[in-house]
Amino acid sequence: MELGRVSTAMVTPFSTTGDVDYERTANLIEHLIANGTDSIVVCGTTGESPTLSVQEKEALFKFSVETVNKRIPVIAGTGTFSTTETVKLTRIAEQAGADGIMLVAPYYNKPDQKGMYAHFKHVAGETTLPIMLYNIPGRSAVNMSPETLVALSKIKNIRAVKEASGSLEQAADIISGTDDGFSVYSGDDALALPTLAVGGKGIVSVASHVAGKEMQQMIGAFIDGRTEQAAAMHRALLPLYRALFYAPNPVLVKYALEKIGVETGGVRLPLTGVEGNDDAFDQVWEQYRENLHIFN
Repeated sequence: MELGRVSTAMVTPFSTTGDVDYERTANLIEHLIANGTDSIVVCGTTGESPTLSVQEKEALFKFSVETVNKRIPVIAGTGTFSTTETVKLTRIAEQAGADGIMLVAPYYNKPDQKGMYAHFKHVAGETTLPIMLYNIPGRSAVNMSPETLVALSKIKNIRAVKEASGSLEQAADIISGTDDGFSVYSGDDALALPTLAVGGKGIVSVASHVAGKEMQQMIGAFIDGRTEQAAAMHRALLPLYRALFYAPNPVLVKYALEKIGVETGGVRLPLTGVEGNDDAFDQVWEQYRENLHIFN
């Protein structure tokens, strides 16, 4: 599954009444394609997937595929805590024309390693789509071990992992244990460059909504062997990475998009608005904008 170096975990734009806004979604997709995104993940956690109905997800899958029109891959977030429901959503994504699916580790019910392996193996057997696994113990309450991920990588259509455990050691162990056709992507913006350094493929990013071009330049510098320049770019981006999580994701990335003229609306409850975090974010935003000369 070729996702490129920078894949964006896309927010879901809403209207002023809280409905999915497809005009804003189209505008956002065009913005992302024009600003460094190699692929998009639709209806992932950053897309507020827990608040989206099955019908909304199906419509977003179809609309995104049609809007992208094969210019970049569209990855559908179909993972849930239910194996049966995950299979149903995966079939919907396949029918919608998605290029692949992303499966998060089952959350809340806290399966053990054996259960996670069985879950992902079962879903993989029910689809022909390439699969990116998503390991994020901070949200799912379970960590897929490197041994489990290596075992899953031997299943033909499981081709990548979004690794968001926060452990470079774990990322390196997965890379060491999997073949060259399996890709490890950082799920943490702040670990994008370090993950590349240990052999990773790229980043599934939140910050790329507003800093996609700069992230591509950083990755390009690293790949070209300009490691000091890449490190300087990484340090310039770090404050932005941190600031985007001053509030629960995606509250502040939607606020940042508004700053650059890309309207995506607010967030759905139980998330709330930027109040109380906007001043602190604005200070970091201005610092980030002042540092853009590093990328020119």
